Amino acid sequence: MRVIKVAIIGAGGGGLCALRHLTKPRTIKGSAAEERPVQFEAVCFEQAAKVGGTWAYTDQIGTDKHGNLIHSSMYKNLKTNLPKECMAFPDFPFSDDLPSFIKHEDVQNYLEDYADNFDILQYIQFQRRVCQVRPVAEEGGLFGVRWEVATQSALDPHDCGSSDLYDAVIVCNGNYSIPSVPPLPGQESFQGRVMHSHDYRYPETFKDQVVVLLGANSSGQDIAVELSSMASKVYLSHNKAPLVSQLPDNMEEKPGIESLDAPNQVTFIDGTSVRADTLMLCTGYHYDYSFLAPECGIQVDDYRVTPMYKHLINTKHPSMAILGICKRIVPFPFFDVQVKFFRAVLEGSLILPSEADMDKDTDLDYKTRLAQGKPHRYSHEMSGRLFEYMNEVADLAGTERIPKTFEDVYNWAAKVRRTQLMTYKRMNLIPNEKGDGFVPV
Repeated sequence: MRVIKVAIIGAGGGGLCALRHLTKPRTIKGSAAEERPVQFEAVCFEQAAKVGGTWAYTDQIGTDKHGNLIHSSMYKNLKTNLPKECMAFPDFPFSDDLPSFIKHEDVQNYLEDYADNFDILQYIQFQRRVCQVRPVAEEGGLFGVRWEVATQSALDPHDCGSSDLYDAVIVCNGNYSIPSVPPLPGQESFQGRVMHSHDYRYPETFKDQVVVLLGANSSGQDIAVELSSMASKVYLSHNKAPLVSQLPDNMEEKPGIESLDAPNQVTFIDGTSVRADTLMLCTGYHYDYSFLAPECGIQVDDYRVTPMYKHLINTKHPSMAILGICKRIVPFPFFDVQVKFFRAVLEGSLILPSEADMDKDTDLDYKTRLAQGKPHRYSHEMSGRLFEYMNEVADLAGTERIPKTFEDVYNWAAKVRRTQLMTYKRMNLIPNEKGDGFVPV
């Protein structure tokens, strides 16, 4: 039996999905003479004490008692902005007892149940940090290399660590732990609090304050609405088109920020200004692949990760995959199709194009986005082609497509989120009479 040894970095949704699909022996089908068994030996390194990744909520911010950065970006009252009906792994639905828009602890419980159901906790080394990954040239390795993965205890900074060799690596370390903090003129003189939404936990902290939030993607909108219940005034600063939804009476949109001034003044690009107690930066997160040695060939340029075939495969070393770098996705179904694609590559049932052709395909995807008016920093943003991409990847791997109902529910949620920002999370979906979709109630 062919054995492929795989290192998985991170036990959030992506890492658990990888373990689920790489811990059972498989037979690659073809003619009788071609059929061959394949077995993966997978090990997952997780620096936290439990599974869940960003869904593992904690009240803590900054660093923990061991000096590790707090990974979770959850806040106390967070509910998902996608319904459970399009969030689940295809082979493991959420409980029927849950509402459509669920709490972060429901998602955490779901991931723990997923790990238990597929008996994959045994493959995870908890409180183990990956220090470095580097390719080692080896004639018998997949695509000519094996991977040296060095790890150390996440509890002891003096741990000398250890390393081992693997045939493949799947990076699943998440994208929501290293805040992106833009420079703002005059920030050094601003005497109010400046924080990133990564450190937001409770609205009560901002009782009777004037709060300016910079950035109006999902987290900015959701936190602004929640803060309006406690703050005296909330300003949502952004350069997008005005929101079409009704907003709380004490919430107001403003354009982008021009400057900050002493003691508490925020000036916007239209020349208006307000006094603010707190400026909250809802400005996204950086990718962090600092543990990948330069020989891996991975580069990040203003939110574009290269060289990545299908936003997944390292074209220089195709036995490395980076899961979930894309934005505006349905995470768990997205991870599922990506893992199956990479599994097919490792098994040999999917033959990749040459490095040059993979790079050409990647460049075409990038240039198409630019031609559509998307900025460079949106190189991995799926937006309108999310399900087209997922279907393409599934077809290439010869696996089942995500059910069409997922796309229908996703599109419905996007619409009601735009038009009913204050109330859409109170809605529920129930199966329609035909049993082939859902209707909102």
